[in-house]
Amino acid sequence: MTVVPPESAVPPESAVPPESAVPPEQTATNQLSRHEEPATEAYSAVPPRLAEPVSPPRPPDFEEPPTDTTAAPDPAGAGPVGSDQKPPWVKAAVLAGAAVAILAVFYTADWLSSSGAVPRGVTVAGVDVGSLSHDDAEAKLRSELGARVEQPVAVEAGDLDLEFVPAAAGLGVDWNATLDRAGSQPINPFTRIGSFFGHREIGVQSTVDAAALDATVESIRAQTDRAPVEGDIVFESATAVGVAPAPGLALDVVGAREAMQKRWAFGDVAVPVETADVTVHQDEVDRVLTQIAEPAVSAPVVFTGKNSAAAVLAPEVVGQVVSFEPAEDGSLAARYDNDAAIRILAPQLAATETVAKDASFVLGSGAPTIVPGVVGDMVQWPVTLEQLPTLLASADARTTAAVYAPAPPALTTEGAQALGIKEVVAEYTTGGFEYASGVNIRLTADIVNGALVKPGATFSLNGYTGPRGTAQGFVESGIIDNGRPDRAVGGGISQFATTLYNAAYFGGMDDAGHTEHSYYISRYPEAREATVFEGAIDLKFTNPSKTGIVIESFGTGSDVTVRLWGTKTVEVESSTGPRTNPTSPNTVTLPAGDQCVPSGGGPGFTASNTKVITDIASGKEISRDTRTVKYDPIPIVKCQSREPDPKPADAPPPAPAPPAAEPAAPPAAEPAVVPPADPPAAESEDQPAASTEDSDS
Repeated sequence: MTVVPPESAVPPESAVPPESAVPPEQTATNQLSRHEEPATEAYSAVPPRLAEPVSPPRPPDFEEPPTDTTAAPDPAGAGPVGSDQKPPWVKAAVLAGAAVAILAVFYTADWLSSSGAVPRGVTVAGVDVGSLSHDDAEAKLRSELGARVEQPVAVEAGDLDLEFVPAAAGLGVDWNATLDRAGSQPINPFTRIGSFFGHREIGVQSTVDAAALDATVESIRAQTDRAPVEGDIVFESATAVGVAPAPGLALDVVGAREAMQKRWAFGDVAVPVETADVTVHQDEVDRVLTQIAEPAVSAPVVFTGKNSAAAVLAPEVVGQVVSFEPAEDGSLAARYDNDAAIRILAPQLAATETVAKDASFVLGSGAPTIVPGVVGDMVQWPVTLEQLPTLLASADARTTAAVYAPAPPALTTEGAQALGIKEVVAEYTTGGFEYASGVNIRLTADIVNGALVKPGATFSLNGYTGPRGTAQGFVESGIIDNGRPDRAVGGGISQFATTLYNAAYFGGMDDAGHTEHSYYISRYPEAREATVFEGAIDLKFTNPSKTGIVIESFGTGSDVTVRLWGTKTVEVESSTGPRTNPTSPNTVTLPAGDQCVPSGGGPGFTASNTKVITDIASGKEISRDTRTVKYDPIPIVKCQSREPDPKPADAPPPAPAPPAAEPAAPPAAEPAVVPPADPPAAESEDQPAASTEDSDS
């Protein structure tokens, strides 16, 4: 009977030696036996005996190898069968497993001991808070960093060293947020191992007062921002001084804010700046200083003139003439100001020159005569100064002769003869002015007398006279201010303007711009008069003829006359229409004093004037123009005295007089006092310039 052993009696697979430890022949036999054994065959109580291995057929010359009596090797290859020694890989595996176990124990212990603490190796602004609890870490940070908000922080901005105080800049520490940046304990064992050997800086999380920080950044920007300074050379008296180049700086405001928030707790901050490079560098400054600037002030430069005269450019004034500018190629180029040199040198040789004089006209009752022009002999400074750069650079040859040349007059004798100045073409006279106005009128007439207006040219009264102030001899006289009489220096010139305008009117000149008075003045023709005011209202006319015009003007104590000399080719007729649209004046009351000039006033109205020009040679009408003028009413100005102070309280009444023997006769009535009427204001001219008008009462 066959007995089937229980499963526990079946040797486990692990008890069967591996195939690699069995000789090949036995392995083959075992494999053959396994394949031949039925899958359903039960085990007998006695293990079956292994079949003898079947040897393959041997060749005829095969010799049986000698029998090896040595013990078979251990299946593990570690020694004879039955030895207790383990193979090397087993030992390595055991050691590795032991190491892993130890590390696991250490990792677990480290994890448990550091749970809830700040990760190892964490620093905040250089303060080590690793492995501390949150509370301990915060306490340590407050202790070591808390005072830093009041301590100056160094700021590096380009090549500048500045500082700021964090608290004043609105910066502080958010302690919780700072520690939150450290994160939690790492799970990765390699990260935990690495924390034993390094540090991780997390910086502070700042609290920010934006307005205070912006103000601090702006104060830093005010100190850092600068335009680039090019290399240059300046002259200090007679010394040439090099100016070192400096690149421009511009603070990166956004970057500066970020850097200050991140780095202030470390005690130093580098804020970003943008630089603008220069064109001229120091080596070029040194070269030009040595080769050009220093020689320029080494000695005077002399320009010799006629009659042993000389003009000297001294070293002390070279800086007014010579300057330097950066060139695109990086060089420092010298610039020579000839106008400045002429201002310095020309007066020194002026006595050696003959100034050209224009031909002029002597005007009188008869035909005008021509005073010939004079050709001048003048230093040609542009030509003379062409040698200036060479002279300034020279060590010893620093003297040269000034170049002279003839200078023809602007109006030669021949040119004057060709202008056709031979007769009076128009004349006009006005009068009735006060003394102060007469001073200004006569002075203006003297200035204008002899003025030449060439064919096609335009004459400007303001342009020809120039300023009319006390420095030129003008005095205070009447003007019109906001429609009422007043006084100012130069008043009265409008009377000369009206006289000149009428001479030009009847001389056939073209009106190039004039302005009538704002209200009518009886000594002037209606709609045919003009006012002027320096810098605001001008009188201009253009000469339309082919010949020139010379203005003759002169004044007396009572009138002023203007004549135009030239060649008479036209006749001019003037007609004035009736007054229309009358308007009444208003009354103005002002405080009495120097600022109040009383006026009786006058009505306003509208008037028109027609100008007809006829050609003398042909008798044909050339033009007909009508001009309409609206005159404002002259305001009635009253000067009101200040009310008298109130009288003191009445004294007690006197004792009654004793009765008279007979009644006294009634006293004679006093005549009534009638205040005088407002005196008539002197008529004056006005010119509405910024509500102010020139007058010549």
